[in-house]
Amino acid sequence: MLKKYLFAFAVFPAFISAQAPEGYYSGTENLTGYMLKTKLHDIISTKTYNWNYEDLKTLYGQTDIDKYYDYDASNTTYLLDIYSNNPTGTTAYHYTLNNIIGSANAEGLGWNREHMMPQSSFNSAYPMYSDLFFVIPTDARINQLRSNYPYGKAGSTVYYNFTNGSKQAANGTPNATYTGRVFEPIDEFKGDIARSLLYFAVRYEGKLGSFNYTTNAADPTKDQNPLDGTEEKSYENWYIAMLLNWHQLDPVSQREIDRNNSVFNIQKNRNPFIDHPEWANLIWNQTPDNIAPAAPSSLMLERNSAYFVNLAWQANTEPDVLGYKIYQDGVLIGTSKTNSFSADHLVPDATYNFTVKAYDNAYLESPQSNTLNITTLSTDGFAKDLQIVKYLEGTGNNKAFEIANRTGHKVNLNGYKLYIQYKGTAYYFGEPFELEGEIENDQSFVVINPNANFSCFNVSNAKFVTAAPSLTFSGSNYVDLSYKSGTVDAIGIKGQDNANANKSLYRNSNTINPTATFDISEWTTYASDYCQGLGILAVNDIVNCNPYFNIYPNPVVDRINITGDVGKAKSAQIYDLSGKLIKNIHNPFIGEKSIDVHSLLPNTYILNIDGKSIKFIKK
Repeated sequence: MLKKYLFAFAVFPAFISAQAPEGYYSGTENLTGYMLKTKLHDIISTKTYNWNYEDLKTLYGQTDIDKYYDYDASNTTYLLDIYSNNPTGTTAYHYTLNNIIGSANAEGLGWNREHMMPQSSFNSAYPMYSDLFFVIPTDARINQLRSNYPYGKAGSTVYYNFTNGSKQAANGTPNATYTGRVFEPIDEFKGDIARSLLYFAVRYEGKLGSFNYTTNAADPTKDQNPLDGTEEKSYENWYIAMLLNWHQLDPVSQREIDRNNSVFNIQKNRNPFIDHPEWANLIWNQTPDNIAPAAPSSLMLERNSAYFVNLAWQANTEPDVLGYKIYQDGVLIGTSKTNSFSADHLVPDATYNFTVKAYDNAYLESPQSNTLNITTLSTDGFAKDLQIVKYLEGTGNNKAFEIANRTGHKVNLNGYKLYIQYKGTAYYFGEPFELEGEIENDQSFVVINPNANFSCFNVSNAKFVTAAPSLTFSGSNYVDLSYKSGTVDAIGIKGQDNANANKSLYRNSNTINPTATFDISEWTTYASDYCQGLGILAVNDIVNCNPYFNIYPNPVVDRINITGDVGKAKSAQIYDLSGKLIKNIHNPFIGEKSIDVHSLLPNTYILNIDGKSIKFIKK
C-alpha cells in the first residue's frame, strides 16, 4: 500500500483531508451507535440528485480518471479500475471512457459498470441502480466472474486468479456462515470497497428490509447476499466484521477524498466514512446486552379513519431499544423509531387487530403489547391514498410530477414507486424509481428531471431529482404511482400510445382520490412547459369544491346551519386545517339541519358531509 500514499503526499503535500461543506454533518455531535447511523442517513438521503444509468458512461470522466497510479502527461484519460489496477507493478491493460462493452470472455477487452452491492439485491430499482458511490467502472470479464458473490477473503480453493492479484475463490473469511464463492480484491482497494458498502447501509436505511436477502442455514453455499434484513446493523455479523477490518487496514486515500468531492458535485451527497472514518467503529462496534426489552404498554387508538388508524403506546425506558415492530392481524406491517405509527392502506368498515413489540440493538424482541381491536370508519373526508396532482411534459427534459398527501396522516413513502411503460416489440416497464422518506398530511412534493429548465420552478426545490426512466416520459408513455405491487394513480392507459405530449395536466380540485384508471376529464390541460404553482398545494386544493350544500352563518358562534339536500347524509365530520378529526357525527341531520359547534375553539375548520367539504370559521 506504500505506493498509494507516497504518491498521494507527493501531489498533495499538505495533508489528506475531506472537504464537506460547513454544517453538512450538523446534528451528529455526540451521537454514537445506530442513532448516529440514522442521523447520517437523514443527511445523505435528502436533496440528492439521481442520474440515469446511461449517464454514468460519461460521469465517470469526472469521478474515476486515474491520477494516482498509472498517470503521466500523455495518459490523462485512463479510468481507474480497482479490479485490474496493479499499484505495485505494471497494470496489464488500461481503458478510456470509449472502451465500454457489454460482456467479455477474457480480461482486457473493455469495461462496464459494476454494482459493488449487486443490483439483484434491489431489483435494479432507482435510485440505487445508478448511485455513483457504489457503481463503478471495472473490467467487463472480472465483473462477470465476480457475479453476485459477496466480497471476502479467499480460501484455499481458488477458482480464478486475475491479473492484478484479485481472486474468485471459496470463502475463507473468519467466522463466516456462508461457505460459497467470494471475490477478494487486492489489499490496496479493500478499504475503498468497505467504505462504499458501509455507505450503502447508511444511504438506504429504511429500504434494506425490503431488499433481497437470504439466510440459508440449510445450504450455506447459497447465502450469497450478506444483507441480514435489519435496517440498522444491515449486514450479517461476519460481513460487517470483515468490512470494519478492511476499513481499518486500508485507510482513506487521496483518491477516495477526490472522488467523494466529485460525486458530491454530481449527486449532492457524500460518503460519511471518507469524511469521518472514525464513525464506522462508533456505529458498529457496540456491545449489546442479552436482555430482551419489556413489552410495550398501553397500546391505544390515537385516531380512527376509513383508510388508516393512528396508534400510540407507552415508550420503553430501556436505553438500548432501537424501535418497535407493528403487527396487523399477526403480520408485521412496519417499524417505528418512536412510540407512534400510522397503519394505512386499510379498508373502510373493517376490523383489525394490532400489537406492538420493542426490539433492541441486539435484535432481541420484547413480548407483544396488549392487542388493540379497531373497526375503521365507513367513510371520512380524506383521500384514500397519495395522488398525482400535476404532470408536466414539456420541452426537452422538462418532466415533472407533483404528488399530494391528503390522506389525513403522515405517509411513509417507502414502498411507493414511479413506473414508466415503453414500447418495443411489445410494451414493457422500465426500472422503477423508489420514493423514500415521509410526507406530512396536506403537503405535496415535486419529482423532477435534473436536466429540467422550467421558467417558474428551480430544480433544487424538488424533493426528488432523478433522471430515472419514469422521469423521461414523452407523453405517449403510460406512467404510474404504485404502492408495493398495486397501482395507486396513473397518467395514460397501459398498452397503448397515449396523447399527453407537450401538455401540463393539473388535477381538478374536486377530484380528491387517486384512480388506477386514467380519466382526462379529471384534469385541466395547459400548454407545454406551463408550471405555475408547481410545488404549492393550496388550501383550496385540499378542500373539495362545489359541494351540494351550503352553510350559514359563516363565521359561526354556536350552531352552523346547513342548506341543501342533506337529509339522507350518513356522516358529518369536522376537521381542523391539519387534518385532525375534531367531531364525528353519524346520521347527522335526522330532524334538524344544523350542527352544534359551540365547544370548538376559535379557528378555521373543514366540514365534511359524505365526502364533500366546505370551510367555515368559528368565532
